[in-house]
Amino acid sequence: MKRAAGPAAILLAALSTGAWAQPRPAPESGRRMEILLERLDGPAWHTIDPGLVLEQGDRVRFRFSTDFDGYLYVMNQSSSGKYEQLFPREETGQDNRISAGKQYHVPATASAFRIAGPAGYEIVYWLVTPARLTNAPPRPEPPATNRPPKPIPLIPRCDDTMLRARGECIDNSAGPKLPPADEELPRNLAGAGGLSPRDLIFMRQNDTEVISSPAALTAPVIYEFRLAHK
Repeated sequence: MKRAAGPAAILLAALSTGAWAQPRPAPESGRRMEILLERLDGPAWHTIDPGLVLEQGDRVRFRFSTDFDGYLYVMNQSSSGKYEQLFPREETGQDNRISAGKQYHVPATASAFRIAGPAGYEIVYWLVTPARLTNAPPRPEPPATNRPPKPIPLIPRCDDTMLRARGECIDNSAGPKLPPADEELPRNLAGAGGLSPRDLIFMRQNDTEVISSPAALTAPVIYEFRLAHK
């Protein structure tokens, strides 16, 4: 992903965001994270299906909450194969501490993500840690193989059984999921160390994606959110 000066799969646009309190009781055991995808329709933001195939120029943002305290790092691999750190950074907010019972917008500043670039999938990596990373590289790095970035050739497909009456194109392969076992993670994320076992549970509650762990998180966890777009 490139900055606004060049072609990109997600660009920054000046729009207002924020964070607000929304208390949620913590479970006796385990941990829970929630992600909603929002799109700007006219002057207002609306929650959309995580699998909705987005159009060029759509402006989107994430709403994120947890029932535990920690730190959040978000990184993107665009449909052109480029890597970019989305959060924290100067344009999207530097304070990446998250508190239980609050909802946060990502980006956390007066900005949003604008869809552009080749049709395909944005792979948005979410790294959640119980403590701040002190040895993370200052900029995103591709996988350790140092192979040049390659475009992601997959093209989103509509599931004709989903929301046909509303005329929306829904791709069931989009949304949050664990990285495939053979997927090479960006070096600054894979190097976080102590990644938890791959035992996260993914559930859908209306348009809210719920990622839960059966046990308390004592080490970083990583998962991805695939954004499909034309």
